[in-house]
Amino acid sequence: MGQLLAGPFTGTILGYFGAEVIKVEPPGGDPVRGWRLLHNGTSLWYRSLGRNKKSVTLDLKSERGRELALQLMDTADVVVENFRPGLMETWGLGPDQVKARNPGLVYARISGYGQTGPYAGKPGYASVTEGFGGFRHVNGNPGEAPVRPNISLGDTVAAIHAALGIALALIQRSKPNSGKGQVVDVALYESIFNLMEGVVPEFDGAGAVREPSGTTITGIVPTNTYRCSDDKYVIIGGNGDSIFKRLMTVAGRADMADNPAMADNAGRVLHEAEIDEVLGLWCAGNSSTQICQMLENERVPVGPIYSVEDMMEDPQYIAREMFECVEIDGEPLKIPAILPKLESTPGRTDWPGGEVGSHNDEILRGILQLDEAQLEQLRRDGVVG
Repeated sequence: MGQLLAGPFTGTILGYFGAEVIKVEPPGGDPVRGWRLLHNGTSLWYRSLGRNKKSVTLDLKSERGRELALQLMDTADVVVENFRPGLMETWGLGPDQVKARNPGLVYARISGYGQTGPYAGKPGYASVTEGFGGFRHVNGNPGEAPVRPNISLGDTVAAIHAALGIALALIQRSKPNSGKGQVVDVALYESIFNLMEGVVPEFDGAGAVREPSGTTITGIVPTNTYRCSDDKYVIIGGNGDSIFKRLMTVAGRADMADNPAMADNAGRVLHEAEIDEVLGLWCAGNSSTQICQMLENERVPVGPIYSVEDMMEDPQYIAREMFECVEIDGEPLKIPAILPKLESTPGRTDWPGGEVGSHNDEILRGILQLDEAQLEQLRRDGVVG
């Protein structure tokens, strides 16, 4: 239950690895169905996000819709919702209200700021929580406005945390003498905060505030992005001591490779500007392909910056089966695989995101045992649209 991205992507992950996922949508459907690029009235994005899900339309603002939702929750192992905190309780669908009916239920709740605390009631879209969680502060160039990546990072990271939390809760439920479910409380800002590496101990122990550093990373040298003669960029990670020696040797600067002042990372940090200037000039005199080939030959980590077009043509992506082909109205469409890869129980896409309410009959008849007269009444009353 829920819409847009964080809750639905949690369901996408679980459904990819075999869960039966029933997506409860309002009669008009999840708004993502109409976002960005459309094909025959449905967004191309939704065909990926809605894969392997059975769509059931229920108007949760109606008493009858909530009754049916509660009956579905009685049959479930897991409920995922990403409404504002408290809304499910006002509908009579909160975790405490369903615990007596289904004590084994794992109830995952995704919100901007979590279910508790003074900010719990604030609206929390990914863009806002990426800032509040600390990510935007360290992203971008010094002295400029913090930069947003052109994806909803906070939502996706929260969904991954939710799927992990659900898996952990199910493992706990399966232990002897347990059988009990629990609430998985995921906040978008906390999911972002969980990516922040050493910023907390560095501040508390040394008073250091990690700032944005453009294309570099603070305190690790060299690791940067360089423009090549073909106007393409490469990323070079030469921050290992032995790697640095090989990097500077192939770049024609054996003097820097053998310089005791640059033999370890602490020394290289002091000479960061000098090292980056040398590598920048070297890359500018060679194509990105040449740079990558020379460094790969010397086992120095290097790689291009890919667009989606580059990804779909790359043999590594193809060999790892990172794209799956589905059929939409008789036409092929590639969508991304969902990770991680499991050896014995790999995930798969059984069908792309379908139409709104396309599984109403299957679920309402098969699980809730409603007959045709009851279904017709639900349609007349607008409960299922």
